[in-house]
Amino acid sequence: MSDLQKEVHDFLQTNRLTFKKSLGQHFLISRNILHTIIQAANIQPDDHIVEIGPGIGILTRELLKQTKHVTAIEIDTSLIPLLKAFTSGHSLEIINNDALRTAFPAASYKIVANIPYHITSPLLRHAFVESNPPTSLTLLIQKEVAEKICLPVRSSEGAKAGDTKYSSRLGILVGLFGTPKLITKVPPSAFLPPPNVDSAVLHIQTFKKPKAEPDIIERVFRLTHTAFGQKRKMLHNTISMELLEHAHIDPTRRPQTLSIDEWIALAKKSP
Repeated sequence: MSDLQKEVHDFLQTNRLTFKKSLGQHFLISRNILHTIIQAANIQPDDHIVEIGPGIGILTRELLKQTKHVTAIEIDTSLIPLLKAFTSGHSLEIINNDALRTAFPAASYKIVANIPYHITSPLLRHAFVESNPPTSLTLLIQKEVAEKICLPVRSSEGAKAGDTKYSSRLGILVGLFGTPKLITKVPPSAFLPPPNVDSAVLHIQTFKKPKAEPDIIERVFRLTHTAFGQKRKMLHNTISMELLEHAHIDPTRRPQTLSIDEWIALAKKSP
């Protein structure tokens, strides 16, 4: 057992903490992965960091070594006293609320977090669409989701027979706002308690400007929601032939073969 594992284990036992599966609580206990997250986030002393789901503050404590301006958003009220105790000696802003219902800063900030896996998609939408977007996000999320986000869109000829790796709606959302990069894979043993799936550190560097205006982005979301609902079907089954013709897109293609620019072109022709 590493020194960090022992510290966390003893702290949890002393405080008689039980994990809440409904909140997706898995505390990171690997110093190597903590270091990887900090390095990937490239935190500067003046950066404002927003952390979602800090738990007892394992990652929080490392963030506070890099910058004095950290805001931790924790939904679990019972963890707030433990978070304060584990990060004692540091100045930390704590918001006891649901991150998806919390307004993110209007000024420049970065998101660095080990998030509950079930909020990955709504959190990205909240950060990019419903808020002032962060300059970057460094997230510890489910490996399968990170791989889907980073998977490049295939050529217009479509995927090869038997190949099930396709682009995703979440990848399109991220690609409208920034460039994703899978930093490293993380085994279940890096957490307490260990999750049932592998994880990954994902870094997203946000563009200075999104690839399209807000109204066009909303149309892209509507189109992809319809098309990816039946992603194995050709586009003409879910999108009108007239719209596809106006955007100069072959109606026999499947949604996972379209580039982000092509989705934008479709959205611009969409009512």
